[in-house]
Amino acid sequence: MLSASLQAHKKQLFIFIILLAAAAGAWCYWQQPKAAPLTLHGNVDVRQVSLTFNASERIASMNVEEGDRVHQGQVLATLNTTPLKLTIARCQAQIAQQEAVVAKMNNGSRPEEIAEAAASVQSAQAEADNAAADYQRMSTLYAGDAISKQTLDAAEAKAKSTAATLAHAQSAHDLASNGYRQEDIDAAQAQLQSLQNELQTAQYNLSQATLVAPQDGVIRSRLVEPGDMASPSTPVYTLSLDTTKWIRAYISEDKLGKIHEGQSATVTIDSVDTPLTGQVGYISDTAEFTPKSVETDDLRTSLVYEVRIYVTDPDNVLRLGMPATVTF
Repeated sequence: MLSASLQAHKKQLFIFIILLAAAAGAWCYWQQPKAAPLTLHGNVDVRQVSLTFNASERIASMNVEEGDRVHQGQVLATLNTTPLKLTIARCQAQIAQQEAVVAKMNNGSRPEEIAEAAASVQSAQAEADNAAADYQRMSTLYAGDAISKQTLDAAEAKAKSTAATLAHAQSAHDLASNGYRQEDIDAAQAQLQSLQNELQTAQYNLSQATLVAPQDGVIRSRLVEPGDMASPSTPVYTLSLDTTKWIRAYISEDKLGKIHEGQSATVTIDSVDTPLTGQVGYISDTAEFTPKSVETDDLRTSLVYEVRIYVTDPDNVLRLGMPATVTF
């Protein structure tokens, strides 16, 4: 009986010791200093593009102001298009004319045109025969000193002129009767194609007279005004894109091991109560002296590494240069 009571007492004492050890361990654990979350301070950065015209001409209109939100495809500015429209109209008229020429060469002459060409040959033949006979008669008279040399020369010139007219009329009749040679048709077709290419170039240049937003974003700078001369090297607007935003922050070397690329982070800004989610996307391999824009006093004279935390911003609340706090 005494032995059983002693064993029960030992069992209770053993359980008490175990509970006491567990309590002591828990107390020691909670008394240890907790590792503070890593906090970085930085500023919002975004991708920016300089928008320029791909042509040189006077600016006709500027449609947005600095700070305006624009959407992809929205017309931002236009150039004077009067010279381009005149070029297009000229090309269209030349194309219509050349198309008629090519069609005529492919279709050949009509019977009435062939008959008209034959009549022209007969008329030219008669004039040439008369002129040749006159020249022969004048030559005989000149040999007998009956006319002057000037009269003979005039008769000779007329004979040659009517002979050339006859040759031209005969060529026209042959062309009307036999049709155009294939190489002539090919040359006319090539000329038509050249005019059509010139029209396409003019239409492309007209399309370049309109400047549109390449993506959604905010106009940061308006750099020219209507009446200014635009060129491919002259920026018209600076556009901040909505596609990619990040926090540019700096971390000292002793804390560099606490972060890694792909690590999640929480981003907070003063103007929005709800935190944003972010992810470390870039850690510089090269140390640098802290930029003057960094707000923390302990980093201003230190060598630090640039860190970029890319942020998901579905409501577009982040603005370029806005201060932000990043917590890991």
